[in-house]
Amino acid sequence: MNTHIKSVELAKAYRLLNHGPTVLVSAKHQHEENVMSAAWACALELIPAKVSVVLDKSTKTRELVEKSGYFILQVPTLKQLKLVQQLGSISQFNDPEKLEHCHTPLFQFEGFDLPAVEGCAAWLICKLIPEPHNQQSHDLFIGQVVAAYADDRVFREGHWYYHEAPAEWKSLHHVAGGHYYTIGDAVDANLLE
Repeated sequence: MNTHIKSVELAKAYRLLNHGPTVLVSAKHQHEENVMSAAWACALELIPAKVSVVLDKSTKTRELVEKSGYFILQVPTLKQLKLVQQLGSISQFNDPEKLEHCHTPLFQFEGFDLPAVEGCAAWLICKLIPEPHNQQSHDLFIGQVVAAYADDRVFREGHWYYHEAPAEWKSLHHVAGGHYYTIGDAVDANLLE
């Protein structure tokens, strides 16, 4: 496994999503696994760490989350832009070999039988908190973060260090129609007079 991937204290796991990045959502049930892009994910609670993500009824990943009760939210980077766009544009219902056709590099964290995408800046492994009304009416899924990891080249000691990392490590922020922004310049309100 990549030696730059470090465990993140669960009380600080919310910081992995607090800046509003586009995420990759992965899930597995039995021998089926999938990864999709999602723009609507956020931190929900600090202790215990919880997140929310919108998963449309038409997605295979949603089906796998509902069956398995687990998912991973991952923070992809600029170097993964093509992969993020492909994973968000191709349905596994239409292309059963989607992950292979997109050349999706997967690995597993020890103790979790879930597909994780290599090369991301962060990973939040989540156990689904079933909320049938929210899931059916609003496509809103809530997960308790059971483990969190980040690449120490961009996140360490509970903080992002995008200002020190090359542009390829910056997070993606989807606008619409295949258009994204990357995270911007660092500014510090404590330095204002």
